[in-house]
Amino acid sequence: MRPNRRLWTSGLVLIGFAFFQAPGTAAEQPAPCPPDALGVSRTLRLGTQGGWQAGLKTYPRSLALDDHEIVLTFDDGPHSPTTAKVLDALRKECVKATFFLVGHNAQALPDLVKREVAEGHTLGHHTFSHPDATLRRLSEKAAEAEITKGIEADEKAAYGQAAYSEAGAAPKTPFFRFPGFADTPALVAWLSARNIAVFGADFWASDWAHMTPEAQLNLVLTRLEKEGRGILLFHDTKQQTADMLPALLREMKQRGFKIVHIAPGSDPPPMRAAPEGWTSETEKIIAEVFAKQAGASKADADQRRPNQTPQADPSASGAPMGAPR
Repeated sequence: MRPNRRLWTSGLVLIGFAFFQAPGTAAEQPAPCPPDALGVSRTLRLGTQGGWQAGLKTYPRSLALDDHEIVLTFDDGPHSPTTAKVLDALRKECVKATFFLVGHNAQALPDLVKREVAEGHTLGHHTFSHPDATLRRLSEKAAEAEITKGIEADEKAAYGQAAYSEAGAAPKTPFFRFPGFADTPALVAWLSARNIAVFGADFWASDWAHMTPEAQLNLVLTRLEKEGRGILLFHDTKQQTADMLPALLREMKQRGFKIVHIAPGSDPPPMRAAPEGWTSETEKIIAEVFAKQAGASKADADQRRPNQTPQADPSASGAPMGAPR
């Protein structure tokens, strides 16, 4: 039987297209993970219908992870050059993480946001400007606008347009983290009504405090061994974290830890309740910080002459000192 000339010609065209396709197109396959890479053990595709909150530092529940399972999260980026160095370390170990973006930074560095998406990481939201006063000290309307503006900036940086608006569609990734973990019941309810989940953390790297990469590595490993599982908080804006991360990922592999990646989906979130006697650690820290700030402001006012113009307190920051920003 004679071959169909049209099909034969079409086949040659397709073969030629595949052969000469330019590098970097969809036909190019990512490099396979080396056998000794840490990698990702499993992915949780989390539905957020009705909203929920997780992370034992702030909330009385967290994701139900198995022993030695860790979710890696990074706040406050993107930042140059540290975010790129963090991404390099994650890529080398075939690890996926979640980046809670500050909208102003995403707006300024969209290429880094696009790289996070292209390399399979999950984007979350962390307000537009990370206000020093925290959302708790803003009016409800101002806080809602700060969240909305941040989500819009993140999505525009990542995808070229913002699908989300206060009255519009839900964000592509309905994950949010409060700056300083300073939430309010009203804002949590507002986010839940928009089917946005709120993430706290189960433990953190304390990388807001200056230390050497070696000291931070030892601190994080000690906390990993103590906690055994959970949502771990870093900041990809910190040089010490970027420098420490390659060694941490290798050591996690050696010690049998496994990475769980979180992504938006439709599955009910697996939750575990806090142990008996739980209290919110972040609430205690926030209360202490606000009390110290109030005391410092009063003392400063008492020392001022009656006709002296009040000056802004440069130390006033709603972000807990000794706690994540």
